[in-house]
Amino acid sequence: MAQREGNLVAPTRHPLDWQSDAFYDQESLDTELERVFDICHGCRRCVNLCDSFPTLFDLVDESETFEVDGVDKTDFSKVSDQCYLCDLCYMTKCPYTPPHEWAVDFPHLMLRAKAVKFEQQGAKLRDKVLTNTDTVGKLASIPLVDITVNALNKNTLFRKALDNGFGVHHEAPVPEYHSNTLRKRMASVIKDDVPVEVASVGKTTGKIALYVTCYGNYNSPTLGEDFYQVFRHNGIQMDLVSKERCCGMPKLELGDLKAVEKLKNANIPVLAKLVDEGYDLTAPIPSCVLMYKQELPLIFPGDPDVIKVQKAFFDPFEYLFLRHKEGALNTDFANPLGGISYQVACHQRVQNIGLKTRDILSLIPDTKVHSIERCSGHDGTYAVKTETRDKSVKIARPVVRKANDQNADHFTSDCPMAATHISNLSSSDKKPEHPMTLLRTSYGI
Repeated sequence: MAQREGNLVAPTRHPLDWQSDAFYDQESLDTELERVFDICHGCRRCVNLCDSFPTLFDLVDESETFEVDGVDKTDFSKVSDQCYLCDLCYMTKCPYTPPHEWAVDFPHLMLRAKAVKFEQQGAKLRDKVLTNTDTVGKLASIPLVDITVNALNKNTLFRKALDNGFGVHHEAPVPEYHSNTLRKRMASVIKDDVPVEVASVGKTTGKIALYVTCYGNYNSPTLGEDFYQVFRHNGIQMDLVSKERCCGMPKLELGDLKAVEKLKNANIPVLAKLVDEGYDLTAPIPSCVLMYKQELPLIFPGDPDVIKVQKAFFDPFEYLFLRHKEGALNTDFANPLGGISYQVACHQRVQNIGLKTRDILSLIPDTKVHSIERCSGHDGTYAVKTETRDKSVKIARPVVRKANDQNADHFTSDCPMAATHISNLSSSDKKPEHPMTLLRTSYGI
């Protein structure tokens, strides 16, 4: 009876015991990998997700025994190398997650394998650079340097050299950098604007601080203006988080948990202070939202400030929808948007909030949102690395085909990087637009 009940109730995430000696013990890790891989081999429901599962099943099917015990344990890392911690297997596919007695948490096991590998071998220079988003953003956004960097990233000869010498695929789109960052753009706007009359509605205070994110600040500086205008239009006071570092998601995917801890120690005190001052929190990138809503609380469950921040952090469209439920959303839309092809980002799907972006955009008259609940295969660095570029394209193919077939007026995703990746592979010449940009367009503000 307990097993059947475990299959019917919602999955339970347990904290990551990453600071224990056993966590980094190779023999203990291999034993758990073999146990879970044997369960996955017998199930195979996740074969159509990331390439971790096809890699595992190929290793099993090509072994002498056709079972996991026939796989060389040194090949186990080939499976974890393909995992980019989207969490979809845990949240949407696996029937054996806790409270089931088998207690399978595939993403956390892959994270453990990555952490052990990082502890033993470190990381490639390329991977260290790509995951140091703060440093890269600051350097690449220096005036005139940004122009040079952007020009080189569009130069075919340079990109092929970068591919051969550094391992960044020459066909992968890389984001532009802007010296006129989001923070520079917004400083005067927020300073000179008249404060709104804050109204607490339901779970929301009506006063929110925007965690800008590395991508939002350096690569998509106009997006913050869209957030600000939409939230202001809905009677919500928005300010910027005064100072911030990377959320830590790139380092998490690398398995560098000590770097994640350092970034947490820099960010959490600032965010916790804002919560104490009555602010809710949000961010324009789903991965950064997920980091504060789920990953950090699971890595640091005993830190009261981490939990405080978790409870105050909202996906932006989740926040707007909570206000809408209480009748506090402005639904006076000026412009219909027609058809919208909407790729639902994995790191938003696993927040368990439903499709709130779709629900808000669907309020706009004469607007039809076509949701695509499939992974883009981007994952920050997975789609740009030479050795995984082709696999990311394969994972994205169903989304690209669906978007091409829909041929909607707009293509959007809450994750700008996923949207760019899909758009780059699409036959359409339409540029992707963030959902908040579309909402602002519809308001006519």
